[in-house]
Amino acid sequence: MRVKVCGMTRLDQILQLEEWGVQFAGLIFYPKSPRYIKKFHLSAIDLKREKMNINRVGVFVNASLDEILRTVDAWRLHMVQLHGDESPKFCEQVSNHVNTVKAFRIGESDNVEWKIFPYQEYTDMYLFDNGWAGNASADKAAVYGGSGQHFNWNQLDKVRVGKPYMLSGGICPEDAARLRAFAAEQKDLFAVDVNSRFEVAPGVKDMNKLKLFLDELNG
Repeated sequence: MRVKVCGMTRLDQILQLEEWGVQFAGLIFYPKSPRYIKKFHLSAIDLKREKMNINRVGVFVNASLDEILRTVDAWRLHMVQLHGDESPKFCEQVSNHVNTVKAFRIGESDNVEWKIFPYQEYTDMYLFDNGWAGNASADKAAVYGGSGQHFNWNQLDKVRVGKPYMLSGGICPEDAARLRAFAAEQKDLFAVDVNSRFEVAPGVKDMNKLKLFLDELNG
C-alpha cells in the first residue's frame, strides 16, 4: 500500500523513508502549522543535493498561485496538496502546472459526493481528512493542516469517488490491519497519509514506530 508521511522536516528522516520505499514525503508550507518547513533547518538546497525517488508533496493552505508555483520550482515538488478553501477554478489553475491533490475535511453529517462533485474535472486526486475535530467553533487555523483525529471511514463505503484519493486523519500504528481491510473494499484508495500520531515532537517522526507500522501495513 502506498504511504505518504506528512510534516517532514529533517533530511535524515526523509532519506530513511526513501530507503524503506515510502512513496511520498509531505512538506508543509503553511506558516501557522507547527510543522511549517521554514521553521526548521531543512532547506530546498538540502533536498536538491540528494538524488531521491521519493515524491515531494507540498502542502498549502489558501496560498496564492504565484506562491505555490514559486515554491514548486524552488523545492522541486512533484505534487501539491491544497488543504484550504481553494475553489475548483483555482485547483484547475494549479493542476495545469503540477499534479494537484485537493483535501476535504469530512464531518459526520457531510455528503461526500456533494462536496467533491464541483472539483471532479479540476484536480488530479483527493485527500479525505477529519473535519473540525467535532467542534463547530474550532479555530480553523489550528486544524487546516490536519486534526490528528479519525473521521468515520464508513462514510466512503457507498461514495462514487471516481478519482484516486488519499486517506488521512489521525491514522495511528494500531490502524494497520483495519487499513488493509478497508483498502480491499476501496478501489479508489491510492495511499494512506500519516503524520502526528507518529511523532515525538511536531515535525520529528518516531522512526521505529513508523517502521513497525509500514511492515504491518504491507505485511
